[in-house]
Amino acid sequence: MGAATVDEIYEQVRELPVEQRLRLVERIVHDVSRQVNGEVPQKRRRWRDIRGSAAGLLNGEDAQQWISRSRREDDEKRRV
Repeated sequence: MGAATVDEIYEQVRELPVEQRLRLVERIVHDVSRQVNGEVPQKRRRWRDIRGSAAGLLNGEDAQQWISRSRREDDEKRRV
């Protein structure tokens, strides 16, 4: 973040609308509380990172057809 001091950052934050300031406070409190409790932040996955990962599973089958078939098979297993 460079050499900006807390006071300099606060002056920038004061210029934000109230809704954004509240959102920022919420994020800071959440982040700090996780660190205090020793939680390791998990990297958020993006859809583009997992794009195509089911291609081999589908074997050329349309995704919606695969979902419908899988649900139907699961329903049949539950009935037994």
